[in-house]
Amino acid sequence: MTREEALQLMQSRLTNINLRKHVLAVEAVMKFLARELKQDEEKWGLVGILHDLDYEETKDHPEKHAIITAEWIEGKVSQDIIDGIKSHADKKERQSLMEHAIYAADPTTGFLVACALIKPEKKLDVVTVDFAKSRMKEKRFAAGANRENMQSCTNLGMDLDKFLQISLDAMKSISTELGL
Repeated sequence: MTREEALQLMQSRLTNINLRKHVLAVEAVMKFLARELKQDEEKWGLVGILHDLDYEETKDHPEKHAIITAEWIEGKVSQDIIDGIKSHADKKERQSLMEHAIYAADPTTGFLVACALIKPEKKLDVVTVDFAKSRMKEKRFAAGANRENMQSCTNLGMDLDKFLQISLDAMKSISTELGL
């Protein structure tokens, strides 16, 4: 599956604009992480685009999240992409770097968007790693962003500061598409 095919599939399955922006943000983070870790950027990017493909269909049935996506894309992508998608939703034990990356990247993008939105400028450009880390301590801030998942970036061989910087750089690179 090419990136263009993945984007078309995502757009046909996801109607919520913010959810579409979320998967684009995760794609960007995954590509930047792949580059940092000397992995396949295109493959990691596909995991980012496709990881929440069934979200609108499964939001009331989280036990099915990622399972339906796996069924939809079986035979169209390699098994490691399917495994990455399943692992982000705890439907497969995380083993590979890509599986650990999607698990950490998924909540991080939403958290960084929340950081940008509370700034007067409402732009990612003004968000720093130090600012993001200071907000992580506030449990009620971006409460849906699982801090443990984010901190699992250590499974990628990097500390939280480096992981957040890579994530911020990735999201800033597509800030126009994200509207931030």
